[in-house]
Amino acid sequence: MDYFFCFLPLLFVVLFSCHAFLTPIIRKHIPKATRNGENGRGISLPLGRTGWTVIGETLHYLSEIQSGTLENFVTDRMNKYSSKVFKTSLIGQPMAILCGPEGNKFLFSNEKKLVQVWFPGWSNKIFPKSHNISNNEDFINIRRMLPLFLKADSLQKYVGIMDLVMKQHLQKNWDGDHVQVCPVVRKYTLALACRLFISIDDPREVEKLAKPIEDIVAGIFSGFPINLPGTALNRAIKASKEIRVSIESIVRQRKVDLMEKIVSPVQDILSHMLLTVDGSGQHLKTVDISSHLLGLIFGGYGTLNGTLTFVIKYLAELPHVYDEVLKEQMAVTSSNKRPDNLLGWEDLRKMKYSWNVASEVLRLTPPGVGAFREALTDFTYAGYKVPKGWKLHWTAHVSHMNPDYFPNPDKFDPSRFQGNQLAPYTYVPFGGGPRMCPGNEDALLAILVFIHNGVTTFRWAKVIPNEGVFNDPLPRPAHGLPIRLHRHDFAVSESIF
Repeated sequence: MDYFFCFLPLLFVVLFSCHAFLTPIIRKHIPKATRNGENGRGISLPLGRTGWTVIGETLHYLSEIQSGTLENFVTDRMNKYSSKVFKTSLIGQPMAILCGPEGNKFLFSNEKKLVQVWFPGWSNKIFPKSHNISNNEDFINIRRMLPLFLKADSLQKYVGIMDLVMKQHLQKNWDGDHVQVCPVVRKYTLALACRLFISIDDPREVEKLAKPIEDIVAGIFSGFPINLPGTALNRAIKASKEIRVSIESIVRQRKVDLMEKIVSPVQDILSHMLLTVDGSGQHLKTVDISSHLLGLIFGGYGTLNGTLTFVIKYLAELPHVYDEVLKEQMAVTSSNKRPDNLLGWEDLRKMKYSWNVASEVLRLTPPGVGAFREALTDFTYAGYKVPKGWKLHWTAHVSHMNPDYFPNPDKFDPSRFQGNQLAPYTYVPFGGGPRMCPGNEDALLAILVFIHNGVTTFRWAKVIPNEGVFNDPLPRPAHGLPIRLHRHDFAVSESIF
């Protein structure tokens, strides 16, 4: 049982007390002009409300996330205050939320100029290096290195490996008439991340990381991140230490293997990191590499889980879409001339409709609620002053669900992505600019490989036709999406195993 619930009544007493007793003190020391929304020089702060002292509007924000209506939190305030920007207070921080494609473009285009990435302080306890120094030199060097491995042209040689991992996963975890999608998808994404990033392919070694990774997920997305024994955050911190110790052992062994030329210097991200040097020409420390790798494994694991689950969900609910995907994937299978029957880069390039389906899934269920930035200096946006040190927030949900950009936004319609008809910065499931998710190309390939193997092996149906979806904060089916499997007579041969 999560001991956090034992402290919940006390937490609300403390928060209410903070609100009651700190508000007069804080107001006494805030200049009147600032309290009234002025910066003292005639330019107003963004309009909006900041809610209670300390907690601000965090509870309302979290409730909208849990309801799957985050866009309502933003659009309601856009209608009331400004369609461009409004102020609020979230997780104890004064915050400006920039709205729509214009806001996305501004934040993506001004990274390290007017804004920089920001994470809540408690996340640094889980990722003490990879996130805490995300604006410092060695992390920047890591981000410069990642495209060498994670861009499409670099990933081409890994398509066959990804396909083999998926085929092995299907054989081991989809062997039967029924499957619960959420847990088996988590096994696949973790196995894939471990294989591509640190070359772990032993299922027993991957399984050792599964529980700690789940504890980290729960801690990162905890509504009340309090580090007390028994809380989600406390378990996540312990899990992070456990995984980093395991990865450090792998790093030390890899150093020996590289020196003895047992492994390739370009076989995975770990080898790339060991060859990366910082601004002073020094190689990264083992402890730092382990933290960076934990962040990457977590990112690769978390980004894919929801997307693959909802691919299965929508294909079960929309037979006509499934049929089109199957038709395309069978054509890919028929044209595959590789002796090992594994997918190649040229096969993935033929999956245009399947990628449109995946894109529509990403539009309706983005892999994150958005991201935060911090103002590096005072600046003016849409006629309002944003002070230095304020936090900024953007979320894909607002533009993804805007009928001006996506007519009938609740409808699943892959044709939206045919051609080049999307307005810039309206479709941003992976962010944009220098801080775009570095694994977006990796995710694209993994999704297509997953779709290909799934539909060419099975047709499926939901066990619970009206299964609900809840958000914590990412959306997931309430009962893990149990499905009935019907294996095709023409399923791909398993001779490669």
